[in-house]
Amino acid sequence: MPSPSQSIDKAREFQFTSKDFEQVRKLIYDYAGISLNPSKEDMVYSRLARRLRATGLDSFSEYLSRLEQDGDSAEWQSFVNSLTTNLTAFFREEHHFPLLADHVRKQRDKHPIMLWCSASSTGEEPYSMAMTMLDLYGSSMPPVKILATDLDTNVLAKAEAGVYPLERLEKLPEEKLKRYFLKGKGANAGFAQVRPELRNMITFRQLNLLDKTWPIRGPFDAIFCRNVMIYFDKQTQLQILQRFAPMLQPDGLLFAGHSESFHNAAEIFKLRAKTVYELAKRA
Repeated sequence: MPSPSQSIDKAREFQFTSKDFEQVRKLIYDYAGISLNPSKEDMVYSRLARRLRATGLDSFSEYLSRLEQDGDSAEWQSFVNSLTTNLTAFFREEHHFPLLADHVRKQRDKHPIMLWCSASSTGEEPYSMAMTMLDLYGSSMPPVKILATDLDTNVLAKAEAGVYPLERLEKLPEEKLKRYFLKGKGANAGFAQVRPELRNMITFRQLNLLDKTWPIRGPFDAIFCRNVMIYFDKQTQLQILQRFAPMLQPDGLLFAGHSESFHNAAEIFKLRAKTVYELAKRA
């Protein structure tokens, strides 16, 4: 009698062996630092099977060999885009935004304010930061610049467009919806686009946190890196946190996700508030 895994394989369109899965895990770890749990095998198959269909290939071994041998940058990006998870929402972990506003309020007379959203996904997070700044300054042109980066080029394109289904905006207060979004009409009914004053504050750019050099310049008053570190192992987390430190102003803040803690980097960052960190040693 065949094992359950063999039965599953027979039901699949493409053969996907444990060797293929381990090769995928190594490729995405080496490229992006993402540590795929062994339980993600079905998810990986489902997402990458689409790439096999798109490229006209018949097997995972052929597809993975092409990635390794050809160095096709476009397909590499599609591979990475397929395996990244982009769960986000406007004002997710909402306790962070009053803290951000209070921090900027104390800094705004010192220098132009610079903020970095290091995993912008489809844009809800940087636009939430921008709305917070517009509310704080009471101006449509506050002296604030927001850099929004992500590994996934597909979600960056959506973020830059700033167009969202109305159901994604349901939890926003009506006042914010009216002030910061333009509802579509006709063929665009059911969607809303961010107003230009939000979009103008933000620069979107593709960035891999594992790249040897980051084509960005600080220092930043705050860095949002929320719900990203959970995809990295402890060693990779530490390497990224070490690189974040010099990118912050001496009194800058690092915002983490609700399930993330940086106890392994106590010499670099110390807890300031709930999932908000500051430099352990200020310059």
